Amino acid sequence: MRLRTELRRARTEARMTQKRVAQVMEWSPSKLLRIEAGEVGISVNDLRSLLALYGIAEAAVDALLDLSRGSRKMPFSEYRDLYGKEFFDFLAMESAAFATRSFEPLAVPGLLQTEEYATEVIKTYTSDRYSEEQRARMVEARMLRQETLDRDHAEFYFVLDESVIRRQVGGAGVMRKQLRRLAELAAHPQRQIMIFPFSRGSHPASLAPFTLFEFEEDLDPYLYLENSRGTHTVATVTDEYATYFDLFLGLEERAIKGDRATRILLQVAEHLETEPLDFQVPDDHGTPEA
Repeated sequence: MRLRTELRRARTEARMTQKRVAQVMEWSPSKLLRIEAGEVGISVNDLRSLLALYGIAEAAVDALLDLSRGSRKMPFSEYRDLYGKEFFDFLAMESAAFATRSFEPLAVPGLLQTEEYATEVIKTYTSDRYSEEQRARMVEARMLRQETLDRDHAEFYFVLDESVIRRQVGGAGVMRKQLRRLAELAAHPQRQIMIFPFSRGSHPASLAPFTLFEFEEDLDPYLYLENSRGTHTVATVTDEYATYFDLFLGLEERAIKGDRATRILLQVAEHLETEPLDFQVPDDHGTPEA
């Protein structure tokens, strides 16, 4: 993202159109479009020639070459058969963001999941599309993602609906371990795990999860949405980003925070039922059935 942003800026400052650059570089116009969109990489030799065309100073060239080399290192490349481009964009943002703000109405966010909880969630949502081996690799990838929590100076803000900590995903044992893990993670000064309780009533953000990313570099913040039709990202230049940022601030203001949230997580873990409740639902003839 940083590389493509810098390349677009350099071309604009050089007062060159994409068509003109493609002609000079002897590229097809679509190649430059794909490079600036981040859809394809660019070789070091091509980048040197492009930066020379733009008249970029030597010190800046070295920095951009480093970006290019870094962008060609894909730590999740072995999982490309499992995920689409949009999710890889999400992984890039997640690993580079200075501040991450996430709201989840139904499940523990992937960055905070234990391996057992992740296994259960992935099995539930992908059992009809992926093999057992593929699901195991998805769990492996999710655990690798959690290394981003240990980055220096990165900040994380999570608001969880109360239903997230009440729903016994995988049973009481798995859920108890997950809640204790959340309490452990919340002890870190750069991670806030907040709970939006049932008693607060409804909220306009409660229908679907979303994540907001902010960056230290000169990059636009991003919004990542999840819904029943799939996933997509929305840049900050849209009104939609601002709307969701305001929604998150509203959730944060009304959520339970700090030590009180940690105590609640441990309290719920301690008092989990051995088995989830069985509700008696009448059948078509009015006879209750489990």
